[in-house]
Amino acid sequence: MSGNIAATYAEPGSSKIAIETLDIPKPAAGEVLVKITHSGVCHSDLAVCTQAWPILPFPTQKGQVGGHEGVGEVVELGPGVQEPKLGSRVGIKWLSSVCGSCDACLEGDDNTCASQKISGYYTPGTFQQFVCTSASYATPIPLGVSSAEAAPILCAGLTVYSGLRKTNTKPGDWIVISGAGGGLGHLAVQYASRVLGLRVIGIDHGSKRALVMECGAEEFMDFTQFNDTELEEAVKKFTKGGRGANAVVVVSAANKSYEQALRFLKPLGTLVCIGMPEGTAVPIQSAFPARITNQQFRIVGSAIGNRREAIEALEFAARGLVKCHIKIEKLENLSKIFEDMHAGNLQARVVVALP
Repeated sequence: MSGNIAATYAEPGSSKIAIETLDIPKPAAGEVLVKITHSGVCHSDLAVCTQAWPILPFPTQKGQVGGHEGVGEVVELGPGVQEPKLGSRVGIKWLSSVCGSCDACLEGDDNTCASQKISGYYTPGTFQQFVCTSASYATPIPLGVSSAEAAPILCAGLTVYSGLRKTNTKPGDWIVISGAGGGLGHLAVQYASRVLGLRVIGIDHGSKRALVMECGAEEFMDFTQFNDTELEEAVKKFTKGGRGANAVVVVSAANKSYEQALRFLKPLGTLVCIGMPEGTAVPIQSAFPARITNQQFRIVGSAIGNRREAIEALEFAARGLVKCHIKIEKLENLSKIFEDMHAGNLQARVVVALP
């Protein structure tokens, strides 16, 4: 092991990337050293690189190694570590570690652990050949799923699977996925239809129709072909009694998607918020209290998922129920990948292969 090739954020606030050779880190007590073979490229990576999320507490540092959907092989154990074994495959997620003992962790709410570390944001991420990570928090990768296909499940798959579990739905219920043809959306359609037995209406640009239907949606709506009232009517036409969907999951990062979402719900329906719009925060324009109260809506936020959900999400992929549509790229193309992502030109989840 002579060096550690990495992609760093050269000018935070832009999508400019630098390819550097860094030192190979040494695992501390409780850590393992992982040789990364594949890392998914997530919209969150773009947001951290370009500093597009005001919700983040600190500006991104120059030289930050991004990435948080990494899969690789354990090549060294830190002091006191017995599991995972050398040579085993593990995944590194958005949360690279949590304390495991605070109230949030004990409740299964890893996302609000005050001691959490975020891969690719003030913690070295997975856009590099070698990275140290928590031995106890690394996710085992099951047989039956390739490393390239497993990588996006660690964030995109986990995020939508956890969000769908919060919808208060049962098999046979109708659910709307807004942003259904994107990296998160096409996985959400598969988990909803093939794992949870839900009837899916996908909403996205017309160019995504074939992908969304292939993933298990029963109906597809091209949002460019309707105004708000027409889209609401079209969605409700397919639901039981024309009353609306039991749940809507928004994975799109558009404020307009949230404004429309409550119009699709039946009374007692649930809106799950996953997509995070960039720029200045805007309230959900249709979420006025009288309507929420009268229709008895539930509005739920969902950010990533916990350790158990990550294992379950991967198991469904290993069983062939969920398959991420991926395009493999080289690490040195990361800046161009970010530009295409920002422009909305990606048709699949991009995974970079590490040299």
